[in-house]
Amino acid sequence: MTTAQTQELDVQPTPLALLLLGREADPRSERGVECPGDLPSPSDPDLVERARAAKEKLGDKVFVLGHHYQRDEVIQFADVTGDSFKLARDAAARPEAEYIVFCGVHFMAESADILTSDDQKVVLPDLAAGCSMADMATAEQVAECWDVLTEAGLAEQVVPVSYMNSSADIKAFTGKHGGTICTSSNAKRALEWAFQQGEKVLFLPDQHLGRNTAVRDMGMSLDDCVVYNPHKPGGGVTAEQLRAAKMILWRGHCSVHGRFSLDSVNDVRARIPGVNVLVHPECKHEVVAAADYVGSTEYIIKALEAAPAGSKWAIGTELNLVRRLANRFAPEGKEIVFLDKTVCFCSTMNRIDLPHLVWALESLAEGNLVNRIEVDKETEAFAKLALERMLALP
Repeated sequence: MTTAQTQELDVQPTPLALLLLGREADPRSERGVECPGDLPSPSDPDLVERARAAKEKLGDKVFVLGHHYQRDEVIQFADVTGDSFKLARDAAARPEAEYIVFCGVHFMAESADILTSDDQKVVLPDLAAGCSMADMATAEQVAECWDVLTEAGLAEQVVPVSYMNSSADIKAFTGKHGGTICTSSNAKRALEWAFQQGEKVLFLPDQHLGRNTAVRDMGMSLDDCVVYNPHKPGGGVTAEQLRAAKMILWRGHCSVHGRFSLDSVNDVRARIPGVNVLVHPECKHEVVAAADYVGSTEYIIKALEAAPAGSKWAIGTELNLVRRLANRFAPEGKEIVFLDKTVCFCSTMNRIDLPHLVWALESLAEGNLVNRIEVDKETEAFAKLALERMLALP
């Protein structure tokens, strides 16, 4: 129906209809994701005290893990903070804790369930807290990719290496096919191991970490890499291209790190003379190539800890962490800014907010198990095999 017809019938569009048509805006929606901008304060001023009381009531029965990218209102209740694999190992080292509350995203909670005992129960405060990168590789898609490699006569030469930021299903596929898991800290070691086992690597699911590690850290060329796109027939590549490649990169990326650009780097250098650009290896290759320093989340934190007073830094990683580090090191005279002006917080990570954490803790304190993340035994066995190969890396 056209606007003229609507006017003839004297029909007035509702506010919701106008929103759907993109003709109006709701200033109250999407609060907390402005870029830049402050996250909203907790909706209930009593939430902090309620979280503290529930955690105290649970005592040693609960162990709260907080990923570096979590918002401050959540991270204050974490017993330990870190990246995903460190947190999963920390949970496994606390067998007396009946409940592991993982303030992170779904694949992280899966890893914690894989590594902890059967008596421990892993809880994710909001089941909608997923990871867009992990979701870019499904078990069905990867199985189809392996069929393509088999038909090309290459499967026996290929060793899968999967980034920690992957689902339990993908970790299990990796374990079943003789591969290993890697983190952003040990990706080079994992690839070196893989090339001792076979001639080619299928790297899942982050193409940028795979490419940056192969080219920047191991001396390969961009021509040694080919991108497999699961949304195209045959991955969008020919058998000849697969045969010529050393690195078969899955077409996946981090929605936060993937948005940093070369323009971001050039702009911050123009605005802040003498700035050090430090980025995560999940960033695009051209961003990594233009940066002064590249490393994992833990590397970024340690680099800033060791930085001299008065130094200036532009950080290319998730905004919650950057802001936390900027506040932490400001008294030491270190100027720390976000690399880009427009990249938002990790939206899925920010689903774990204080209301969800309070609900989870209070439910557990009342004896109600909620939002348990449980990996089936077969998947767990093969995923653990892949993780154990990583732990055995020299």
